Amino acid sequence: MGEIADFDALRRALAENSEQPEGPARNARAELLLAEAERLEVPLAVIEALGHQLKVYNYSSEKDKMFVPFARLLRMWDERPEDFDAYEAHSLHWVFKWMSAGMLDQPHVPLTSVEKWLGEMEHRYRLAGHSERAVRSAEFSVAAHVGDLARAERAYTAWLAADRDAMADCHACELHGQGVWQAESGRDAEALGLWRPVLEGEYSCAHEPHTVLASSLKPLLRLGRVEEARANHLRGFRLVRPMESMRGAYADHVEFCALTGNEARGLELLAERPAYFTDTGHPRSRLDFMAVVALLADRLAELGLGAQRVPGPAGRTWTARELGVHARAEATELAERFDRRNGTSYVGDRARARMAQRPLVERLPLGVRTVRPAPAPAPAAAAPAPGNVDGPAGLSVLLAEARRMSDTLRPHALRAWAAVAEAARDAELEPRDRAEIADHEAMAGGPEAVGLFERAATLYAEAGDPGEALAARARGAYVRALHGEVDAALAVVAGLYDEVLALYADGATGVRQTAAVVMSRARILMRRLHEDPAGPAAGTALAAAERAVREVLALVDGRDGHEVRLAARAAEARAMLAELAGHAGDAGRAAELFQRAVDAYVTAGLPWFAVEYEVQVAALAHQAGDMAGAERALRGAMEHGGPYVEPVGRAQLHLQLAEVIGGRGEAVEAAEHALEAAHWADEAGESGMLGAWARQQLGGFLLRQGRYAEAAEVLESALVDLDPGTHGDGVVVQARWWLGDCLGELGEHREAAEHRLRAADIARHWPEQQDHATLAHLAAESLGSAGLLDEADEAYTRAGELWRALDNPYFLVRSLRARGWLALRGASGAEGARELMREAVRECEEALAAAADPVAREQLTDELGHTHRQFGDLLARWAAEQADEAEGGAADDEVRAALEAALARTEEAVAVFGTLGAGGLHGRTGAELAAGRLEADLGRPDAAAARARGVLAAYEGAGDEDGTVLARRAEADRILRAGQAGA
Repeated sequence: MGEIADFDALRRALAENSEQPEGPARNARAELLLAEAERLEVPLAVIEALGHQLKVYNYSSEKDKMFVPFARLLRMWDERPEDFDAYEAHSLHWVFKWMSAGMLDQPHVPLTSVEKWLGEMEHRYRLAGHSERAVRSAEFSVAAHVGDLARAERAYTAWLAADRDAMADCHACELHGQGVWQAESGRDAEALGLWRPVLEGEYSCAHEPHTVLASSLKPLLRLGRVEEARANHLRGFRLVRPMESMRGAYADHVEFCALTGNEARGLELLAERPAYFTDTGHPRSRLDFMAVVALLADRLAELGLGAQRVPGPAGRTWTARELGVHARAEATELAERFDRRNGTSYVGDRARARMAQRPLVERLPLGVRTVRPAPAPAPAAAAPAPGNVDGPAGLSVLLAEARRMSDTLRPHALRAWAAVAEAARDAELEPRDRAEIADHEAMAGGPEAVGLFERAATLYAEAGDPGEALAARARGAYVRALHGEVDAALAVVAGLYDEVLALYADGATGVRQTAAVVMSRARILMRRLHEDPAGPAAGTALAAAERAVREVLALVDGRDGHEVRLAARAAEARAMLAELAGHAGDAGRAAELFQRAVDAYVTAGLPWFAVEYEVQVAALAHQAGDMAGAERALRGAMEHGGPYVEPVGRAQLHLQLAEVIGGRGEAVEAAEHALEAAHWADEAGESGMLGAWARQQLGGFLLRQGRYAEAAEVLESALVDLDPGTHGDGVVVQARWWLGDCLGELGEHREAAEHRLRAADIARHWPEQQDHATLAHLAAESLGSAGLLDEADEAYTRAGELWRALDNPYFLVRSLRARGWLALRGASGAEGARELMREAVRECEEALAAAADPVAREQLTDELGHTHRQFGDLLARWAAEQADEAEGGAADDEVRAALEAALARTEEAVAVFGTLGAGGLHGRTGAELAAGRLEADLGRPDAAAARARGVLAAYEGAGDEDGTVLARRAEADRILRAGQAGA
């Protein structure tokens, strides 16, 4: 840093440092600037440098450094108050509040000193003529901290009763403190009512709504308003993330994760702020942080993850269990220091209660990438066997339950048989029992299942059930077909088919066993069709499969009301016929048959089997453009699948529903389904693929609702996994496009430009360049808003070239106009700006001359009017800036010439809009009023008034429903009043 030469240079340096991120680097520069101020030998320079130092210490982790510069400032005030200007005198009294809170937050400062300081503050505020509101607020903080609840209530009441004046905290900060007291007193709804204006943006400041969003999380969870809690977490964490001084609010977000089943996200938050474990400058927020670290670590240990590696203080590795012990000890020691100072146990009691909290929500999906650190608990079997299952009696109970579940095709029947197998490991069983165990073990297996089916068949035969033995072998043949051995499987099943029909004809086996073999044969023939659906033998394969499926129906039709297994065979056969109809190109017939299969499963009491086919119905409806039908089918699948659909299936269903519902404009419900899709994708271990799709969609739906901060968090999370090679260029470009829109709305223009430029760089390789041009144009807007003028001009130039190549004169002209405004702020100045505006006018006029289509001519005429109007505005802006700097002579002449040129351009706009008749009315009146203002600036009040009266006449008889009409009339009235006042 170069030496500061004068007071103005010091002030610029102080202002620049104020804009730097919070932290030790900013604090160190403030210390250097104080040394520079002292060399100037200007008392006010030292006062301002000390005030700056105070501010940066307060908004950092080094709050304990505030006391020294404040003591020096106070001494300077007492010795020479005339050295302080009005602003610094105000600031000195303002930071009394910081000192009061700062002392309270440092347990080494005796409580008597805090109380003495409170009295000093009250005395000095009274001398300065300030209200006691800030004093009572500080007294409330002291009483609430030590647990003197009666005094706290008195001070709280006095705080609210005292007049607000220049020393009162801003509305947002006051409402935060008042709401915290209500929440801590068990009045969550009242707290949220107080916080509403801050949460809705009515009041804000440097640290609000940051802390209110954090403080609202637990009250919302306790009231069951989980959607709002999720939104406030995503919004609020985005605000506190870059602010070093907000460790307490950061802790609230970690706590929220620990209380909502988002332990993995809580660990991510800890990893982002390693210094929070060790920064000692603000003991009170360190206590808050270490308490929630202990809570999170204990929660992980409770989930069986005590040995998992976790973030912690630097210098060693930590397991969750070790971190929990360390954090609890740190929090306890800090709380004891406060309690010794305060003479109460209040701080310790609250810290212990915080560390002992139980989850308020088992699992709250957030939308951002959050992989569960522990596997999701497996759902229990539908009806666990009652009582003691040890010994032969217990095994009989397990067998009976497993048979009931498999005979009625209940979900989790295979789990029941697995429990039987485990219990029967050393037991003596009948061949039939062992056959069923082997059969169901094979059904849960992979390629090795063929051998298990053979073993089951042997045991069935030994048990005297030849039909079930053939059914088991047929199931084994189907497994071979699933693993590519279709011809071998067909050869095996052909013999089994002949045998079972012979047995059935002789009455030696039943329809259930026969249907099992016939269905396995049909399934294998369907597999042969799948292997080569478009090959030369496809027609033959299709016909053979259809005959086999119809044999199944012929066998079970009319009997399916007696046994659920036969009903399931009939429903599956109809679904297979639907698939065959689809192969034959008859989509309508396929949809009808799939729906009949769905209805059959539901009628049989087996709705979970219908899900797969409802998805097919939805796909066919979507293909046919029947979005309502697709939505009905998907909702049916969700309803019928219930908890039995695997996580990946649930994710897919929710994602498809989100797309369909979002397509008809219902962004709120679509976002709910996209959120569920992201959650279930994470549960299924599909965060990187399906989860990324879901998050991309969720971000878009949140953006459509204007929930920009939430959408940005979700889209940033999605982009971690989105990859052009995996998900496609279009998905990545759309995610960055949406994210750029969100960041622009949030005022993060540099970051918005980065994402728009990266999206444009992908789109530049596409054959259709419309998206490339649009993204380049949007990136230029963001760069301009970020103050990066040269980069913005370059991006607008690139966009303009693309618009020209796309024969889009509208946006070509807009890019030129935007460059003109940039030039006025940049190195090329007024002359460069004028030339670009002239070029915009030329381009628009040439396009208009070449246009034959009436609609295009009207649109281009409107664009030309706006271009003339902006040219006039630009010249007027330059003239106003020059007038501020001019002191007469030639400069005044130059300003007047610019105003005359601006008026001429504005009159051109009036004329062009006038050719559009009623369609150009608002444009014309807006230009007329701009011309009136210019006439007034040029000293022609009568001409200005005439233009204003013309505007009022143009709207004579117009109602008050149109906001533009009301605004134009109000502006015309102002011009008329100004002219009368100057007359």
